[in-house]
Amino acid sequence: MSASAVFILDVKGKPLISRNYKGDVAMSEIEHFMPLLMQREEEGALAPLLSHGRVHFLWIKHSNLYLVATTLKNANASLVYSFLYKTVEVFSEYFKELEEESIRDNFVIVYELLDELMDFGFPQTTDSKILQEYITQQGNKLETGKSRVPPTVTNAVSWRSEGIKYKKNEVFIDVIESVNLLVNANGSVLLSEIVGTIKLKVFLSGMPELRLGLNDRVLFELTGRSKNKSVELEDVKFHQCVRLSRFDNDRTISFIPPDGDFELMSYRLSTQVKPLIWIESVIEKFSHSRVEIMVKAKGQFKKQSVANGVEISVPVPSDADSPRFKTSVGSAKYVPEKNVVIWSIKSFPGGKEYLMRAHFGLPSVEKEEVEGRPPIGVKFEIPYFTVSGIQVRYMKIIEKSGYQALPWVRYITQSGDYQLRTS
Repeated sequence: MSASAVFILDVKGKPLISRNYKGDVAMSEIEHFMPLLMQREEEGALAPLLSHGRVHFLWIKHSNLYLVATTLKNANASLVYSFLYKTVEVFSEYFKELEEESIRDNFVIVYELLDELMDFGFPQTTDSKILQEYITQQGNKLETGKSRVPPTVTNAVSWRSEGIKYKKNEVFIDVIESVNLLVNANGSVLLSEIVGTIKLKVFLSGMPELRLGLNDRVLFELTGRSKNKSVELEDVKFHQCVRLSRFDNDRTISFIPPDGDFELMSYRLSTQVKPLIWIESVIEKFSHSRVEIMVKAKGQFKKQSVANGVEISVPVPSDADSPRFKTSVGSAKYVPEKNVVIWSIKSFPGGKEYLMRAHFGLPSVEKEEVEGRPPIGVKFEIPYFTVSGIQVRYMKIIEKSGYQALPWVRYITQSGDYQLRTS
C-alpha cells in the first residue's frame, strides 16, 4: 500500500491529528492540501486524488472532517480508500459519532488506534471488536486494559477470540434485499437490480465452523440438480472469515464467524424486476389558481405478503400552498422545504390498490415551468419475502464439543433507489 502518513483535518484544513508512518513525506506538505482542494473545487475539477509536486493526497470527507493519506509512490488507491473508510468505521465504533469534537476529546486514544491500524504504511488490525480487547476507554480516558497483546492479533483467526461461552448457542441470519428501480413515464422499466446482503448475529461458544448453503445456480449445476428454484448471484463479496478457496472449488460457504453482528456477504442480481409497488399519477391545473394531484398505488407482490412503513413522495410545484388531502388509507403531509407530499401507509397488503388526492392553491401569476418534474420516490419494507427467490437451504454448525445450536432465518425485501418518473 505504502501510505506515508495519515492526517485528520478540520473543515478549514487545520490538522487535528497527524501520524507519519514512513518519514519519506515532510509533514508540512499537508499545508498544500486545502488550497489545492479549494482551487480544484472552484474550477469544477474536484477529484478524490490531488497531487502537489511528487506528493499525492488521497482524501475522504466525513461529517466536518477530512481524512487524508499521503504517498510518494503509485500506491494501491482502492486499498488506501478502503483503509480510510475502515478508519472512520473504527472511530465511529469507539466515539459513537466521528466529528471534530470527538477527535479533540480523545487525542490519546486516536493515536493509539492509528498505531494499531497501520504499520509502516500497511494496514494491520482493523477489526474494532478485536481492538476493543486491548485499547479500552472510559469516558474520554484511555485505560491500559491488558498488558499483553490478545492472542487474536497474532492468531490465524484474528477476528474471533478464544474461550467464548454462551448458555444458549444460537445464530440469527438476516437475508436483506434492496430493490433499485427506475421506471419512465410510459411505464417501461429503465433500470432494475437487486442488491442483497446476508447478515449474521452469532452467539456460539468455542471456535465453531459454519457452513451455509444457498440455492446458488452454479452450485446446482455442479451437483446436477434442477435449476428451476436457483438464483444466479453476481458480484459476490465475502467477509474475510470465509474460505474463498473452498467457495471457488465447490461453492461451499465455510467460515469461522466473528462473535456478534457482522455482514457475511453481499451480492447483486441484474434482473428484470416487476415493480413491487406500482404508482400512477395524474396532475391537473385549473386556470392558474389551483392544482389537483391524484395518485394511485398498487401492491404487485404476493397477497399473503404485507409491505410495512410505505412512504410515497410525490413532487408538487414549488409555489404551491394551502394543501388539502384525501386518502383511502394512511395519511398525507406536505413538506414545503422539499416540495413534496409524503403519503404514509403503515401496512400495505399485496394485491391492494389505494388512492390519494391532493389539492393545492397556486399564485395568480403563473410561474413558468423550466424543468421537468422530479420522479415519485417510494420507500417500503416487506418481511418474510425475497424478490430474487434466494433461500438459505441449510446452516451446519460444527464445534469440537458437539453442542446443539439453533439457526434462525429472516427474509426482508426493502426499497433501495426506487423511482417512477411522471414526465
